[in-house]
Amino acid sequence: MKPFFSILPLFLLAAVPIMAQQEDDDVKIITDEKCGCDLVFINGIETTKSDGRYGFRLEDGTQIVPNKYMHVDRFKGGYCRVLMDLNQWGLIDSTGREVVPCIYHSLEQPSEGRVLVYKDERYGYTDMEGNEVIPLQYIAAGSFSEGCAPVGVIVDSLFVYYTYIDTLGRQLFPPVYEYAQPFHDGFAPVQRYQRWGLIDHSGREVLPTVYEQMTSSFDTLFFAGDQSGMALFDKRMKPLTDFVYTWSGGISEGRLPVQRADLYGFLDRSGREVIPCEYDRVGYFDLGRAMVSYNERYGIIDTAGRFVLPMEYEYSSPKRDAYIYRDSLALVERNGRFAYVNLDGNLVIDYYFDDAFEFADGLAAVRLNGRWGYIDTHGDIFLPFIFDLTTPFKHGRAEVIYNGEVRKVDRRGRCVKNCKGIVAWRDWTE
Repeated sequence: MKPFFSILPLFLLAAVPIMAQQEDDDVKIITDEKCGCDLVFINGIETTKSDGRYGFRLEDGTQIVPNKYMHVDRFKGGYCRVLMDLNQWGLIDSTGREVVPCIYHSLEQPSEGRVLVYKDERYGYTDMEGNEVIPLQYIAAGSFSEGCAPVGVIVDSLFVYYTYIDTLGRQLFPPVYEYAQPFHDGFAPVQRYQRWGLIDHSGREVLPTVYEQMTSSFDTLFFAGDQSGMALFDKRMKPLTDFVYTWSGGISEGRLPVQRADLYGFLDRSGREVIPCEYDRVGYFDLGRAMVSYNERYGIIDTAGRFVLPMEYEYSSPKRDAYIYRDSLALVERNGRFAYVNLDGNLVIDYYFDDAFEFADGLAAVRLNGRWGYIDTHGDIFLPFIFDLTTPFKHGRAEVIYNGEVRKVDRRGRCVKNCKGIVAWRDWTE
């Protein structure tokens, strides 16, 4: 059985890019009455499109970038990657200025005043004015962190070995590693003779390169070992556990989910197995609660391993976040019916529904007698059961299918997209 959340390979050491919208972004949605559509402004900037090309404008309608790019990312940290044409990537700032010209086959977001760029099968770095301050000379490279970046150098015209450079392009030590990852918390994972270890900024191996596999750092904690088992280490490079664990999915509220002998449990930061490995599946802790499962039965525990909700519930559909708290309520299932419980595991909204989603923006999409509607956290009907299909709310909007057509509804219950002939939705909430 696999854990409830996605498994990352044990050897995956790099940070995983988050492609979804970041929670700390300033998201504003404006309804355009002319087109009957939603305009989504992220950090005050909206992506525009015409004739298959993209640009950007501000909330007041000012077009800061004409629709000239084949592809654009979203802004992050005031910068956005843009693609003019095939193999012509560049970087713009929030005013629309191309700080890095669109001449590269690929590039990364800025990091510590440097932009990793790639062209003609070589990597290098520009500054924030687009100047190539570190020439395109590396066969492989990573972004800067803690003042240095890993780079791959061809040695003896045959082999690629890794070292690190500073922001001026100076090598910190000779290239001797088969692979290297960026620094984090003062240490960097490196590989030699197909074994992993850690180095500090001086290049000293603080953890010998003797381990077959290693996880990324979980707030100064990490796992290292071989195929038969891994141990939890702290920043002193001392194992806190025996080499018996084969999986970990990160840390949440002081608990690390681990696998031992094909079952899952949790360690605390000292390496103590505070929740025994006796479950088929587990989830991350949030609000002091986590999902657990055994033999296809589900429950909820607290950080001490005590059951808040007994393990006697079902989970028939992977489309929803069941047994995970949203708006302090968790969706649960029993005998094919759906309900919601509070943080104490007490039933708050009874088993009325034949399908349901988790709460979002204080509302949940639920199905009753084959039709979808919305309820609030008290279980009161927010929108009637008249929809063919509904989705959870996000940023104050949700998509619904009504009379066979896709429409949108806002947090006040008004139709805000594709609303021709609809007048009743506003009346229901007034």
